[in-house]
Amino acid sequence: MDADQAKIRQLVENWVLWRDAGDWERFATVWHPDGWMSATWFQGPAADFIAASRQGFENGVSILHFLGGHTSDVAGERAIAQTKMTISQRAEVDGVLVDVVCTGRFYDFLSRDGGEWTIVRRQPIYEKDRLDVVDPAASLKLDPELLARFPAGYRHLGYVQTKAGFTVKPGLPGLVGEAVDRLYAEGAAWLAGSERPGAPQ
Repeated sequence: MDADQAKIRQLVENWVLWRDAGDWERFATVWHPDGWMSATWFQGPAADFIAASRQGFENGVSILHFLGGHTSDVAGERAIAQTKMTISQRAEVDGVLVDVVCTGRFYDFLSRDGGEWTIVRRQPIYEKDRLDVVDPAASLKLDPELLARFPAGYRHLGYVQTKAGFTVKPGLPGLVGEAVDRLYAEGAAWLAGSERPGAPQ
């Protein structure tokens, strides 16, 4: 791992630690001024994502992240990073407390400006998820019609977030399929010098 790759890895780790801890001032520093965040429940400028995350944090919304393996491709002042991650959310569904865990990757478009790497666009890839009741004695019956609205990669996460009042975007990238193939093509174009980091999904 060279110096740039090490800095990028640190940047990705800072994103998770500062966001989940509610350290909003430092969290803002990981983003490019034109940064864009896409998630199941949010698609928009990084500044708006910070504000929405802060509001949720202060209102008791529990969405946490854990990181795994990481790789990055650097081309001059640009890079694409992929980092294995899990998203864990605790919430009530129909009066039953549940944990939903989604496994996937952060797919990040990065640029180096003034010697510092920042995230220009973050698009998670949702690979698989599961839902568990916190109390093993509790019983929960899911609505199959609502569950079927979302792709397999974030089906239960989308269900829980919809029940919690979020508007969840369908058709986001999964392990395979047209959406993730398009994302990979946009990543390759970014490294090759495209004007914009693809069309946010």
